[in-house]
Amino acid sequence: MKILVTGASGNVGTYVIEELLKMGESVIAAGTNVEKLKQKFGEGVEAIYFDFTDETTYNNALKGVDRVFLMRPPHLGKPEDLYPFINAMKKASIKLVCFLSLMGVESNPIPPHHKIEKYIEKCDVPFAHLRPGFFMQNLSGIHAQEIIEKNEIFVPAGKSKTSFIDAADIGLAIATLLHKHLEYKNTAHTITGKEALNYYQVADILSKVTGRKITYIKPGYIKYRNDYIKKRGLEKDYVNVTVALYFMTRMGTAKKVTNEFYRLTGKQPRSFEEFAKANIKCFIPHE
Repeated sequence: MKILVTGASGNVGTYVIEELLKMGESVIAAGTNVEKLKQKFGEGVEAIYFDFTDETTYNNALKGVDRVFLMRPPHLGKPEDLYPFINAMKKASIKLVCFLSLMGVESNPIPPHHKIEKYIEKCDVPFAHLRPGFFMQNLSGIHAQEIIEKNEIFVPAGKSKTSFIDAADIGLAIATLLHKHLEYKNTAHTITGKEALNYYQVADILSKVTGRKITYIKPGYIKYRNDYIKKRGLEKDYVNVTVALYFMTRMGTAKKVTNEFYRLTGKQPRSFEEFAKANIKCFIPHE
């Protein structure tokens, strides 16, 4: 049987597929751009067209599949957008769905991940919720623009600490849960990096790695939201979710450090400094 990977072209999805292939699993990469998926993964992975908002794509995606990696696309802000596919997984008698959730979401109903977890459980689809800390890739991706252009970290997280984790480590954890699906049926796992850092410490690490003075300017929610919607042109629903996450961070929900990644994989998670060195190109001005 095969494993369906949604969000296959994204950071986490790519790592999930790479790790599953190493484990000898058969993988279907699902997304809205099949040619892009074929170019990315080559002959070793079956690429199919799949769209959460188009129920006619579900049957083909789930054909011959017994496990699923489920990732909420950032542009779908409402949890209900994923319910029809969860219903389809139930009908298909999926043996395990590994849902990419969020640290602390089990006790916080604000982010959409909370309702998605609950709906999966309510539908009696066997699950393994993975609740990671903040991705290190948020800094090398969405927040890199201000770091490159202004030598600033523009994140409304106040003085709070975050136990960042590399998306590559998240991918390995997900692949492990799917590969050992009988062992991890109906479980939830909170995985983090090995340390909790505030954004002043992140700025110091980036300054050290890049040789430039990077400053954390600690914007407020309103300025952050306005800049990201009006100046950066990002989707309002996406920005609103990130504001909610940074609000949670300020409440202390992102600072916990767990040993769960090591328990799942037998490996230590990557530190932020190691990540910054390996991805230094993301933080320096493009020539």
